[in-house]
Amino acid sequence: MILQILTLLGALGMFLYGMNMMSAGLQKAAGNKLRTILSSMTSNPAKGVLTGLGITAVIQSSSATTVMVVGFVNAGLLTLFQAVGVIMGANIGTTMTAWIISIFGLKMDISVLSIPLMALGFIYSISKKDQHRNIGEFIIGFALLFMGLSFMKESVPDLKSSPEVLSFIQSWTNYGFGSVLIFTLIGTILTLVLQSSSATMALTLVMLSLGWIPFSMAAAMVLGENIGTTITANIAASMANPAAKRAALTHTIFNLFGVIWALSLFTPFTRLIGGIVEAMGLPNPAMNAF
Repeated sequence: MILQILTLLGALGMFLYGMNMMSAGLQKAAGNKLRTILSSMTSNPAKGVLTGLGITAVIQSSSATTVMVVGFVNAGLLTLFQAVGVIMGANIGTTMTAWIISIFGLKMDISVLSIPLMALGFIYSISKKDQHRNIGEFIIGFALLFMGLSFMKESVPDLKSSPEVLSFIQSWTNYGFGSVLIFTLIGTILTLVLQSSSATMALTLVMLSLGWIPFSMAAAMVLGENIGTTITANIAASMANPAAKRAALTHTIFNLFGVIWALSLFTPFTRLIGGIVEAMGLPNPAMNAF
């Protein structure tokens, strides 16, 4: 059991390291282009939302986008009005991570490509050109991310082999709406500890796919992750000017209100999602909700 826990922590670490490496490599490869895009494509809220969505979908980190925005506001390159649109878009763009994990990481064994990808990334990384080295860093990070996800799936014990653990987890799902609040808190705390909503999302999806938690509790954890992810921007803004602090606070309030309304309509909310999934020809996950 201890070995499985350590393996899970190691897999999470590899996933996080790969995510950070991939994001850093892409940001370096893009150079000043991201800064130019942010400063020139935020003239109105709609453009700001699309810009935040696009950048976050590409670099796979809403925290990186938000911290970048806070830094730009602090430097006077963006106004608070412009920053709000980008932050809203970043919250939409970060959902791409969950889609990539659910489509490729859970349904396909993409880890078999990880070693060849690392070889390709290594070839790029020893190039004399900075651009090629940055691309190599991105490719290696991508490979490590899915390798970590594969190890994460393998380290979560089979239901049949750990009935006591399953019974313990399921005991926390029997308190009605209280269970929803408990799992929302778990999602928040995990994201605060890991400093990455993407890593917590990956863990949530793995637990859901293996049957450790029902869909309703997984949805509650995702809501908690939306609260926990705001801490990074607030840390970045702690030593910044008042405008940058207001931008970080806007991120917190925006996510907090989103979570509150989703919790207040939690059962209809999960049923709506279940209906959409069913309309796509897939099993309705909300049928297992409390």
